[in-house]
Amino acid sequence: MKKMSILFVTLLLYFFLWSAHTLVAQDFLWKAGVHSFFDNTEFGHSKVQMPQSMSGMHLAPELGIGWGEKHRVFAGIDAMHEYGSDKTVDFYDPIAYYQFTGETPFRFYMGAFPRQIALDKYPRMFFQDSIKNYRPIVNGLFWEYDNEKLNFNLWLDWATRQTRTRHESFFMGWSGRYNYSLFYVQHFGYMFHFAGTQNPEVIESVHDNGLILTSIGLDLAQKTGFEKLEANIGWSKGYDRERDRKFWNYPQGILAEVKAEYKGLGVFNSYYRGDSQQVYHGDHGNELYWGDPIYRSKEYDRCDAYINFIKTNAFKIKFMWTFHLTEQHIYHEQSLYVTFDLDNFTRSKDEKKYEYLWDNWF
Repeated sequence: MKKMSILFVTLLLYFFLWSAHTLVAQDFLWKAGVHSFFDNTEFGHSKVQMPQSMSGMHLAPELGIGWGEKHRVFAGIDAMHEYGSDKTVDFYDPIAYYQFTGETPFRFYMGAFPRQIALDKYPRMFFQDSIKNYRPIVNGLFWEYDNEKLNFNLWLDWATRQTRTRHESFFMGWSGRYNYSLFYVQHFGYMFHFAGTQNPEVIESVHDNGLILTSIGLDLAQKTGFEKLEANIGWSKGYDRERDRKFWNYPQGILAEVKAEYKGLGVFNSYYRGDSQQVYHGDHGNELYWGDPIYRSKEYDRCDAYINFIKTNAFKIKFMWTFHLTEQHIYHEQSLYVTFDLDNFTRSKDEKKYEYLWDNWF
């Protein structure tokens, strides 16, 4: 018994010494993000979208440790204040995740991590602009393979945990892109599951909906002086059901996009024609769909004209005036985004210098 105690103490001491040595060998990391947004939509008399003004600021500090070149752990908080609110913090989300990156073509995140890390490329048909402002954190995991020709990822976002008053809901998604010379093929997809509450007195039907979009495109940016210059056209299909009704809905349509950006000035036009999306829109307080509800229209064109006043890895100021053409009307939207991100591990020498049309005007 005495020998076992001595052995246990020896092993425990060795563990603490090893932990102390490992801790000293680790790198201390930090991030500081301030994200401010203003979005004014003018959809008066529209049957598919509502007019509103959304504005606020996110403060997102993170602390972390890293070991080697590939492993990092971060913890922090995303605190959001809406302009005009009498509260100091209107919403907050905890941040805590493990990150695997490095020289390999793989990256992996697990935990509660910023949405922009994983899902920033998805079209608005899947996630409308307000999602990044009011649901900035993904709770789940993200895995990606990425090289010059091929990009592919899988992800899970557990949106809400089931309680007596809250529904269980989660996303499973995947996306990718294959580049061949000036051409590319890209794909986006997800499945959303929306279950009932734990309240046995309330009988509710389970909803499932999915959406896929596959496109072919041409990218000329590398052959020109443009930051962006590409066009694509694709086919989308939804999968939507309420389980009690025993049948699926399959809305489908064509989505075409054109993107051009040159020295601070840009335009992004998207055109949709097809079936009305979001079949059960309005059920459960619009919790079933996170995509832009304007795609309930059977024909819709959106044109974003924008200016990048400043565009660096650390600091961005972007103003956008948007024209929405649908329901035989032209609706307007104005938005301004100011983001400030700093950390102690990004290498400034890796940043590409952004050129502005007005560089030599002053």
